[in-house]
Amino acid sequence: MDKHSRILIVGHDDIIERSLRSYLGDSGYTDVQSSSLIGLDPAIQASVYAYFQKNRPEYIFFGSTRSGGIEANRTRGAEFLYHNTESQNNIFHAALKFEAKKILYFASSCVYPRDGAQPMGEDRLLTGPLEKTSEPYAVAKIAGIKLCESFRAQYRFNAVAAVPATVYGPGSDTQAESGHVIGVLIKKFADAVREGKDEVVVWGTGKPLREFLYVDDFAEAGRFLMERYDGGDMVNIGAGSEVSIRELAELIAGVTGFKGRVTFDPSKPDGTMRKLLNSERITRLGWKAKVPLEEGIRKTYEWVMKG
Repeated sequence: MDKHSRILIVGHDDIIERSLRSYLGDSGYTDVQSSSLIGLDPAIQASVYAYFQKNRPEYIFFGSTRSGGIEANRTRGAEFLYHNTESQNNIFHAALKFEAKKILYFASSCVYPRDGAQPMGEDRLLTGPLEKTSEPYAVAKIAGIKLCESFRAQYRFNAVAAVPATVYGPGSDTQAESGHVIGVLIKKFADAVREGKDEVVVWGTGKPLREFLYVDDFAEAGRFLMERYDGGDMVNIGAGSEVSIRELAELIAGVTGFKGRVTFDPSKPDGTMRKLLNSERITRLGWKAKVPLEEGIRKTYEWVMKG
């Protein structure tokens, strides 16, 4: 992939799509299109074929066409399963038909089993039951991983699957119904400070451990893998550290200046109790995350406060 390659980013105007679009543009790539900006619905096969026939993209970054946090996964599972599987089927087939050079497919850490050894290596895929709260989305992303493997095996098509940790940063969804935990909590604590509240209630027990990847690190890793890795093995993209939801809430309280009580609501779901990726493979390839969690949260908070 060079600076004048024809590039398509497939997503739903989420942090994944926007970060890649911004990063590649800032890095001097001159022909970058993203599905949400050009009005391409990847779930509609005829539209996808017409786009590929006309524009002939060479390199395709595929994120998710529907995604969200615990609440969104709980209430929109059918949509997440249907739209993602339809979209990736259409994009992969069009890429093959119109001779694209490569797809980099981003899965999710929810593809790994709910229980078992941590950190999770790529070989943990399909070795145990999935977390129920995100199972429909996870099944869709596993199907995408298998598309990569199958297209490589049957058609010798260059498709690479990567599994990023939860991505956060400027551009995060901050809505409780659809967003992931960092964006949602930053908005919740910032609102509490502005409104003079003395308590913030956080979903769950606070005990689950999570790994978070800053948006700029994610985009850099995406470019790195697109340009430098054509192997058939899936690749984890992690920050290499984890934090409990309780510790995360306390950190966000400090960054936002919240001085009140932080309490937890155990009637709400925790999700998987621990999710830490083993990122040794991408480290050996020559990439490593740079942005510490507190620095990333401060940058995200500054973005939220700018409106």
